[in-house]
Amino acid sequence: MTKEQNVQNHTRWYPLFHFVITPLLVINLVWALVCLVMEFEWFRVQYLLLSLGVILLSFAARLQALKAQDRVIRLEERLRYRELLTPDLAKRAAGLRTGQMIALRFASDEELAGLVERTLNGDFATTKEIKLAIKTWRADHLRV
Repeated sequence: MTKEQNVQNHTRWYPLFHFVITPLLVINLVWALVCLVMEFEWFRVQYLLLSLGVILLSFAARLQALKAQDRVIRLEERLRYRELLTPDLAKRAAGLRTGQMIALRFASDEELAGLVERTLNGDFATTKEIKLAIKTWRADHLRV
């Protein structure tokens, strides 16, 4: 059984990326740098550049997955707005920034309209403030 999600524990860590791949790539980069400093040779420069390239590639892949996820969340939330909000408010809510929609996805159906209205009125400076304003948390366990 999944434990209850809330604003304090909703951050998603992807163990393979965060605790295996990233540390290994950073260790590899540091090792390549140390080897280059200890004894300069052109193949070590090449290895250092390759190590840096692999790190950038892994972060690019992660960012692309997160961007695709954000697009799906935005679509899901627009459909949810159409179901739960008045037509006028749903139309106005379509103008929310992606980050705001992502933060509002945690709001329960009952409090969504009020939080969307407050967000549109500029009551929240950050997405963290939106999340902190949520009283009944709607968990999202499918994030990457």
